[in-house]
Amino acid sequence: MRGARHWDARLHSLVGGVPATAADPWLRRLTTAADHGRLWVAAAALLALRGGRLRRGAVRGLCAMALSSGLVNAALKPVFGRRRPDLGAHPVHRLLHRAPDTHSFPSGHSSSAGAFVAGLALECPAAGAALAPLAVAVGYSRVHVGVHYPGDVVAGLAVGAAVALAGWRRWPAPLAGVPSPPAARR
Repeated sequence: MRGARHWDARLHSLVGGVPATAADPWLRRLTTAADHGRLWVAAAALLALRGGRLRRGAVRGLCAMALSSGLVNAALKPVFGRRRPDLGAHPVHRLLHRAPDTHSFPSGHSSSAGAFVAGLALECPAAGAALAPLAVAVGYSRVHVGVHYPGDVVAGLAVGAAVALAGWRRWPAPLAGVPSPPAARR
């Protein structure tokens, strides 16, 4: 019986074997734009201009992103210590100019994406839903350029969303039409 790592590596190789398309340079640009959370900081700045729920969502998303990034990079990556995928399976034109030298599991880019979008969605569900495809695209872009296995991305998105949810449970902001977390109902 083959384990999860086998299927993770197999999916990574399948993505590496996808023929070249016009999306290749765009996915590389997307993954680079998300470096150090820049994409989400820019989104937060635009959302904050609108005020109200969007501003609160942007702040909640940025806070969740910062906590999630710290958790992933300082604690989880060193504990799991998973090596990055072999870049030989991916076409050279897709690869990043400088490959990351940190561990692979979980994906920090995906964790930041999941945390920001989930944090935003907790304050403004429509805005979170609108940005969710972008978060998933950032995650996929990490596999597309060869630096993560699909499992790294799924775990990163889950960690980010969990951090955002934990923050909401700890520091709820009750809004009309948005149910408060269980801890705040007492």
